[in-house]
Amino acid sequence: MTPDPIGPPDIPAATSTPPGYLDESAKWDLRRRLAAARREVPAAVREREAAALAAVPLPGPPGTVCAYWPVGFEPGSPELLGGLVRRGCRVLLPVVDSSGPLEWAEYTGAGSLQRGPLGLLQPIGPLLGRAAIATAVLVLVPALAVDRTGVRLGRGGGHYDRTLPLATPGIPLVAIVRDDELLAALPAQPHDVPVTAALTPRQGLIPLPLESRRTR
Repeated sequence: MTPDPIGPPDIPAATSTPPGYLDESAKWDLRRRLAAARREVPAAVREREAAALAAVPLPGPPGTVCAYWPVGFEPGSPELLGGLVRRGCRVLLPVVDSSGPLEWAEYTGAGSLQRGPLGLLQPIGPLLGRAAIATAVLVLVPALAVDRTGVRLGRGGGHYDRTLPLATPGIPLVAIVRDDELLAALPAQPHDVPVTAALTPRQGLIPLPLESRRTR
């Protein structure tokens, strides 16, 4: 099992902050707690949830899908990717080569993957460019949590924050999380791109937002 470390090298001590200031130390603490909760999920439960996720019909016609190979304790499984391929989709997986937007390469099976930065498994094929996400009819996004308005909490590297704005407006952006990782509210920043749905093992595909976005 690939480890999934969470957190920057140094976390500043919590201090009193003015209204509207985003407390990054609290955000990192939330990431750590969510990651720790995932590690406590028994393997049998993870397997059942992965099978349930792979069985959910996904939105959009067959076409290019930007997805990811789950690593560590992320919900999901390669079977979800296999289902997309059998459906006739062209599946692209992310390739991390800098701190900027993600590159993309085509997924042609587990044997086409190699170990990349951050513990990721990424395709060995030709890079298709950062703008390849604009060809996708569906984007599956990793997340530690998502809230009822579509705010997504990632691991903190910022790669998807810089990548999702390149997707074609209006296409489904689906975060894959466990059911108890769909939260009432998460801290948001102006640059955040909200996801349009959450995919969970028990509830399936949940369109977002579930309620009007509140003032933050």
